[in-house]
Amino acid sequence: MSLTLEEYERLNPHCAIEHEGVGMVFATPGQLTRWRVESIYTKEPWTLEWIATFQAGEVLLDCGANVGMYTIWAAATRKVRVYAFEPESQNYALLNRNIQNNKLQDLVKAYCMGLSDKAGLFDLHMADMRVGGSCHSVDEALDFEHKPLKALFVQGCVAATLDELVADGAVPVPNHIKIDVDGFEPKVIAGARATLANPAVRSVLIETNQNLEDHRAMVLELNAMGLMHDRAQVQRAERKEGTFKGVAEHVFRR
Repeated sequence: MSLTLEEYERLNPHCAIEHEGVGMVFATPGQLTRWRVESIYTKEPWTLEWIATFQAGEVLLDCGANVGMYTIWAAATRKVRVYAFEPESQNYALLNRNIQNNKLQDLVKAYCMGLSDKAGLFDLHMADMRVGGSCHSVDEALDFEHKPLKALFVQGCVAATLDELVADGAVPVPNHIKIDVDGFEPKVIAGARATLANPAVRSVLIETNQNLEDHRAMVLELNAMGLMHDRAQVQRAERKEGTFKGVAEHVFRR
């Protein structure tokens, strides 16, 4: 028996948005995924501003893609090629639905794996069982502040280093890199040093916890590589209160 439009939308909820004449549709099976769509303009406007600088045909690597909000936005609005990495199984499934719903399979390739400082099979310690959830951790059961994490579930996952993937020809050297892995960003950078030294890498956006010593050291390391950040942009992005006080996206440019 065929479904009416109302029945289909009830069983397959989604949100549609438009930016500069480009329409996008996102599957929203729960309240959290709907919030991700509805807050796209206000949650991290500096991330959208960063994406707006991309040129058609460039390559974006999205590490910690979640359900693909920025992956889809970049591919749809800027026509860049995106390699998206998301190890959490529910988010990965929805990420692929969003790629399919937006007919972006020729521009976006998603992988159910994480990026880190070493390759192998690891535990993914899950902090939130909702679709669209975050703050999970690969290998070590630590939260975004490097404090012990009591996982709600432990999923198996695969991880690799970016340098290995580039050296093997699995992914090209990206022009832009987004890293948002809830505290483990320095591990991703440690596994990507050779790639980051390539002048083809024009910019990197990293969610950084300025309260952590290894995150502050990561910023200095990137600066030493010639990837510089704008203090005013970081100040605008910094959370001034609440659970994530001191966390800010840093946009590094070469």
